Amino acid sequence: MEKIFNDMVDRFIKYCKVDTASDPNSDTYPSSGSQIAFGKQVAKEMRDLGLKDAEIDEYGYIMATIPSNVDYDVPTIGFIAHMDIISSVPTDNIQPQIFKDYDGSDLVLNNDGYKISVSDFPVLKNYVGQDIITTDGKTLLGADDKAGMVEILALAEYLLTNPEIKHGELKIGFTPDEEIGQGTKYFDIEKFGADFAYTVDGGEVGSLNYETFNAATAKIKIEGSNIHPGSAKGKMVSAILMAMELNSLLPEAQKPAYTEEYEGFFHLNWVDGNVDKAEMNYIIRDHDRDKFNRKKEIMVSAVEFMNKKYQGDRVNLDMTDSYKNMREKIEPVMHIVNTAKKAMENLGIKPKITPVRGGTDGARFSYKGLPCPNMFTGGHNAHGKSEFIPVQSMEKAVEVMLEVVKLYTKQNN
Repeated sequence: MEKIFNDMVDRFIKYCKVDTASDPNSDTYPSSGSQIAFGKQVAKEMRDLGLKDAEIDEYGYIMATIPSNVDYDVPTIGFIAHMDIISSVPTDNIQPQIFKDYDGSDLVLNNDGYKISVSDFPVLKNYVGQDIITTDGKTLLGADDKAGMVEILALAEYLLTNPEIKHGELKIGFTPDEEIGQGTKYFDIEKFGADFAYTVDGGEVGSLNYETFNAATAKIKIEGSNIHPGSAKGKMVSAILMAMELNSLLPEAQKPAYTEEYEGFFHLNWVDGNVDKAEMNYIIRDHDRDKFNRKKEIMVSAVEFMNKKYQGDRVNLDMTDSYKNMREKIEPVMHIVNTAKKAMENLGIKPKITPVRGGTDGARFSYKGLPCPNMFTGGHNAHGKSEFIPVQSMEKAVEVMLEVVKLYTKQNN
């Protein structure tokens, strides 16, 4: 597989250089034209690899099929990744670089001294002797989730060039706008045609996830009363100070900086305003449904308190659910998790089954009827300038997918 792995790295570096940031403020779908342009390029490359039916639709979804080469029934497995990257970190002029045969020291990314230090990221010690891909320290890398894309394509290339390896029908799907929570909005599950799927969008080697947060978004608008500060006594009501006060009403210990594992949170994602008007945007998260509902009640109570205190409807809350914990949709078909776990064990990889502390297309796919746990890509420090991914971890991701395919083929023979 050496040539295929080399192709995978070359493709990854090429893909990372393309700015495919999704735009949370856009009214179009997908949210940025760059995703459509990139998707057309990818679909053509897929056809060149031998995925003859690869196509991109008007919404930016790419789908393709690897036909079965056995004469017995095998479940149709899907592998899914997303093409967009976040926009909150610089994404223009992404310059990936490879540190060959990593020696265990700090990774100095540019002449300005920006580095990924071992003291800050001791996990680096796990990759001594390996080849690590980073940025130049000025942008994110985009391994989330272009690593997943190229790993799936490496699997496809290997199976298409080695027809002696028996497998059932496989489906490939690449989505836009995952990073802004819209990755499944127009995805046609029936057209895709998989019995179940895996999003290849996780972190370090061995990570396997089938639980996500329950999630909601709270948008708050505050109306103040501005007046000259020299004559403001008893008259001025500062919207920006009201925003600060409202935030102080939420449980301090339930903020992201104090939570881990199964602990949920309120996250003030952004705030903007002045004396006259202010806006706030929160994301609310919890794995446990009852605790999640309680968090929403706390938010409602905080808004009600502010309106009572300031004698009016100055604070307006628009709170909507985003996605649900996919666990309840995965548990009835736990074989898809257990098979991925066994695939890792067969390859000497210790599975790390943890809840996802973030969003994933898999949650929405699962509730749309396509059970979809999440498997690792090998990346670290997503959504930041310190993002990196070891080449050997990417190779293991391909090997695990291949082993999953083989296990399902054997189980049904």
